[in-house]
Formats: sequence, structure tokens, C-alpha cells
Amino acid sequence: MNSSIELPIIGKMHSPFREKFGIPRQPNLVEVETYIEFIPPYHNMQAFDGIEAFSHLWLLWHFHQNKENKDQSFRTQVRPPRLGGNDKIGVFATRSMYRPAPIGLSVVTFQRLEHDGKSVRLYVTGSDLVDGTPIIDIKPYIKYSDSIPHATSAYADQPPISKQVFWSTAALEQREQIETLHPNAVDFKTLEQVLALDPTPAYHHDETRVYGMHFAAFNVKFTVNVTQIMIISLEL
Repeated sequence: MNSSIELPIIGKMHSPFREKFGIPRQPNLVEVETYIEFIPPYHNMQAFDGIEAFSHLWLLWHFHQNKENKDQSFRTQVRPPRLGGNDKIGVFATRSMYRPAPIGLSVVTFQRLEHDGKSVRLYVTGSDLVDGTPIIDIKPYIKYSDSIPHATSAYADQPPISKQVFWSTAALEQREQIETLHPNAVDFKTLEQVLALDPTPAYHHDETRVYGMHFAAFNVKFTVNVTQIMIISLEL
């Protein structure tokens, strides 16, 4: 039996998440709108006939930014952020990106399908994918079978606690300038939702450290404490 298979790439995700740091750790935590642009031969509109009748979709995608594992060794255990980033658990009991097959699975909300010339774009909300992520497949979410009301989820049984997000005076002035000069450059509501989830590593507790996160065209600088996030600057 072959130990590996090849899968086609049907399109690429376009999102404001320019790097892995800062991306929501699960789908549907942030109502960010993103879109998939399909590549030939998968940009045929006939392939999407009927998709608008489904409110949600499953996306299968590739963790293409994983660091190369040169010796191809199998990692049996990983450190989930929800356990503080220190405790280990079996890789098959997690959604870690570092697994035998670097394939992700996300449920998203269907928004619309746009066809312009040879371009076909599928717009969704709630994705947790970095910009440029290769899409392997799309499947409709089936309400009666995909939703398990009495399921349990171990250490991830409850949604993450959100922190309050504040703006420094300097950052607020920068925001106002951006909104005036470039009104569509960044969705600040979405940015606040992303930061409220605290993207920093669970084992970091330095309230004086300044973090940087690329979001859309900007590098967002912020600090973190136990209950809040403070945005201190927005840089191009």
C-alpha cells in the first residue's frame, strides 16, 4: 500500500491574515470576510451549481507554511495553546498543524459566489486561514449529520475568553487618519475581534513586551495583560 497520496489544489484563500501569528485558533471565532479564488480547471461555474442553497461549507486546506520536517519524523505529541502551551497531548487528540498529513478542516459561512470573466470567487465569513492558503476541497455542511448537540470536547469544551481591546491616543489618531485617507484599507471591527482572542503564546506573561501582528496592509503593535489588549500603533 502506498504511504502517501497527491491531492489537487483547487484555489487559494485571500484573507487579511498575512502570517500565522494572530490567526484565530479555530474557525468562526471572528466574523472576517475572505474569499477563495479558483484556478483552472476548477473555476467552472457548473461546479458550484446549487452551492448557494447551503448556509455553511467545509473547507479542506493545506498547512503550507509549516516548517519543513527534514527527517520526516512522526510527532506523537504536541502542546495545545488551550492547555497553556506546556502540557503535551497526543497529536490525534488535537487540531495541531504539525501532523502526519498537514491538512486543515474549517467550517465557514457561505456569503456569495462571484463570476467575473474567467475569475470565480467564493466569499465566506469565519475562516481561520492565512492569506494564500491552498484549498484542497469544498463540501457542504449538512445540518442533520454534522451537528452533534451532545458532543463533548475535552479541554476545548468552552469557547476562549475574550479580552477587552483599547486604543492608545497615538493609535487612535493613526486609525482616524487611515479611515479618512484609506476608508477600505482595514476592517477595524475585525481587527479588534482578532486581538480580543489574545494571539500571544499562552506561556508568555510579560506585560511590558510589545507584540507585532501583520493584519491586512498594516503591522499592528500591541501589549497584553491579564484582562486587556492595548493597541499602541498601526504601521504600514
